[in-house]
Amino acid sequence: MPVPEPQGFNLASVFGAVAAAVPDQVVLVWRDRRVTYAEMDARIDGFARYLVGRGLGVRTERGDLPNHESGQDHLGVYLRNGNEYLEATLGAHRARVASFNVNYRYVEEELLYLLTDARTRALVYHAEFAPTVASIRDRLPELTVLVQVADDSGNALLPGAVDYEETLRAPEPAGGMPTPSGEDLYLLYTGGTTGMPKGVLWKHHDIYVSSMGGTPFGAAEPFASYEELQEHARNAHGGLSLLMVPPFMHGAAQWSTFHAISSGGKIAIPDDVHSFDPVNALEVASRERVMNIVSVGDAIAKPIIEEVERGSYDLSGLVSFGNGGAALTPGVRERIFAALPNVLVLDSAGSSETGLQMSQMAVKGGDDEAMVFTPQPDTWVLDDLMTRPLERGEAGGWLARRGYVPLGYLDDPDKSARTFPVVDGVRWSVPGDRASVLEDGRIRLLGRESVTINSGGEKIFAEEVERAVAAHPGVRDVVVAGRPSERWGHEVVAVVQLEDGAEVSDEDLLAEAARHVARYKLPKAIVRVPAVQRSPAGKADYRWAKEQATGR
Repeated sequence: MPVPEPQGFNLASVFGAVAAAVPDQVVLVWRDRRVTYAEMDARIDGFARYLVGRGLGVRTERGDLPNHESGQDHLGVYLRNGNEYLEATLGAHRARVASFNVNYRYVEEELLYLLTDARTRALVYHAEFAPTVASIRDRLPELTVLVQVADDSGNALLPGAVDYEETLRAPEPAGGMPTPSGEDLYLLYTGGTTGMPKGVLWKHHDIYVSSMGGTPFGAAEPFASYEELQEHARNAHGGLSLLMVPPFMHGAAQWSTFHAISSGGKIAIPDDVHSFDPVNALEVASRERVMNIVSVGDAIAKPIIEEVERGSYDLSGLVSFGNGGAALTPGVRERIFAALPNVLVLDSAGSSETGLQMSQMAVKGGDDEAMVFTPQPDTWVLDDLMTRPLERGEAGGWLARRGYVPLGYLDDPDKSARTFPVVDGVRWSVPGDRASVLEDGRIRLLGRESVTINSGGEKIFAEEVERAVAAHPGVRDVVVAGRPSERWGHEVVAVVQLEDGAEVSDEDLLAEAARHVARYKLPKAIVRVPAVQRSPAGKADYRWAKEQATGR
């Protein structure tokens, strides 16, 4: 296996290198499936051969394109969790096709928008989604390749589609297989919970070394070669094992997965990929002796820790909760420590446009403040006008990252220029999070500007108010949004789901919140809902919350 320079690491080649080093180790466990690295690598090869045989691949090399353009064909991955998700994604990479994540909760109109925006040439989808695909395929003239993954839905193959397992038997193409490059695209679509989804264009090498295990935990430098990566995997003695609750379509789930793969580790998936069953999740965690449970805020961590409190599970192999993508409130974190006193909570911050930027390691009895992180050397805060980095102790700027950052947004040069500005000759990624620099060099994350509420001339961060309201023990979940106000311009509204059977007045909720935030930040109204709507990964859906707040 050659050194990655000059073009760098490619994710498909990373997997192939690890598979060659530890072929018999298990990479994925789901239901009755235990797939080894060698078995998955062979299946990846088969899917790659099929795509190349259908004429898909690279049209224009990276060096001949502006940053916001793609020269590759695009494959949508419209799947729930399972081995097929990883195989199809990496098979596309091996064929030099840019795969991208598809939110399986999208309705017809949203799906049509996404697949059109991505200029989708190929789509791999679970059979349960076949009716939705059938309803829009005639409006997607570029979509020529349909691959259907069988499931329990009973839906027949769509006309012109091919069964996924059949693709894995594809022969070697007459012209041979391409050589993947570190400059090939890793295409990640944003969640669309604050606006329309955007396709973020990364080079494989850049996302791998910045966020997906290409720089070993605690190391200052990335792997220098595939051989060094292989040696690391061989010496990891089974590597990092994960319980993967969030869907692979979420960027943080993909990043966590490749951290495990880079050490020859194992990803265990709960049996039910349609709804979250904490009992089964913990049974799988216990059986597989996972070291880390991947969480996306309270939506995953809270039901898990409640079940730990109720049940009896052997979690002696568990080392940490790895949280990212949504806040883990102090109350839930303390319940984790009470039930599992020897477990660490590893909180990470980042975005589709920056990768993993900052982290916080919390232990039982520690005094770690929520949303305060230790940044990586390439992460800092720029001033409001994006003219300079802030000094220590300065408040109120834009969280930013330099170095390994995306190329831009697919087919959007204007937004690319705004999000990836050049400051004093340095290109930064500035996706819209507000932050302050503390005197000790740590960074306090304030919240996303797009969901900040300007009320009476004051900026109020939705996430901060959510944590304050969630501190009440009667609150199951909460999302905060703004609505128009004649007096304040906009006012804060808390959309609240109470615990089953809880009887809590608005006055009680406001009194608790007032213990944690200034009075001007308190909600002017509380809207009660049977269930707070979140993304499949557990991230807040602020478009939905605004509809509830405004009564639409």
